[in-house]
Amino acid sequence: MDAPLPQPTTPPELNMGALSDALTEAQLSRIEDVSLNASAPPQQRWLDGWMLRYCPGKAKRARSVQALADGRMALSDRLAAAAALMAEAGLPLLFRITPFSQPRGLDAWLAGQGFHRFDETRVMVLPTLADLPDADAAIPQHLALRRLDHAEFAEQVGALRGTPADQRQSHAQRLIHSPSPYQGWVLQQRDGGLIVACGQTAAEAEFVGLYDVFTHPQHRGQGLSRRLCAALLVQAREQGARTAYLQVDAANAPARAVYRRLGFADAYSYHYRALDPHAE
Repeated sequence: MDAPLPQPTTPPELNMGALSDALTEAQLSRIEDVSLNASAPPQQRWLDGWMLRYCPGKAKRARSVQALADGRMALSDRLAAAAALMAEAGLPLLFRITPFSQPRGLDAWLAGQGFHRFDETRVMVLPTLADLPDADAAIPQHLALRRLDHAEFAEQVGALRGTPADQRQSHAQRLIHSPSPYQGWVLQQRDGGLIVACGQTAAEAEFVGLYDVFTHPQHRGQGLSRRLCAALLVQAREQGARTAYLQVDAANAPARAVYRRLGFADAYSYHYRALDPHAE
């Protein structure tokens, strides 16, 4: 039988200071739900309260363990079973740890098992799209906003990022089979057709998420990502969305500055754990 789990010595990593008047912890948990739905791959299965995702692509959200419920198995047995299933899929065992992960104390327990912490990510939220600065949504005249289908968007954003062909294909399959409808958009030069920025929205109920926002390296510093995000959020608001969220690397200061200018604030954080200290 496993030893009792170590209990967290600090509260869950919820940044309720800026958002305490706008969103409750229950509402933030709901945002976590819709973000999980948006990142759902075709390859996933349940294991005693853990959702194992094993899509062989770039996004770690789609190839990691989501610890969603307490479960009944001993943690050591569940860990061994999860490791075996991920190995069968040809993937390393990754855990995505959020303030909502169960059971409480799991993060410290994994650390005690030798799992290294990496890739701190911030979930930022814009509680009401009514506060969105619409002036930022103006698209420069030399650019056109164009919608792409899932396969074409995965190919274009993959080309911008330099990701391998197999990862682009996995990305396309995840978008096609997602339970949350995605809309992929690009900013494209009117003369020459070069794609200079791209981004997606995924909508569920009153929530809309921003995903895959990327600007061509040679066209950064021109405010294109801010204008693209604002334009996509205005569209989402017109389609009934009221609250927006996104996930961004905690170390990506330029991107976080863009999102703060649009009205987003930190809501909570998550990170990953893996046995391999060089895991990506």
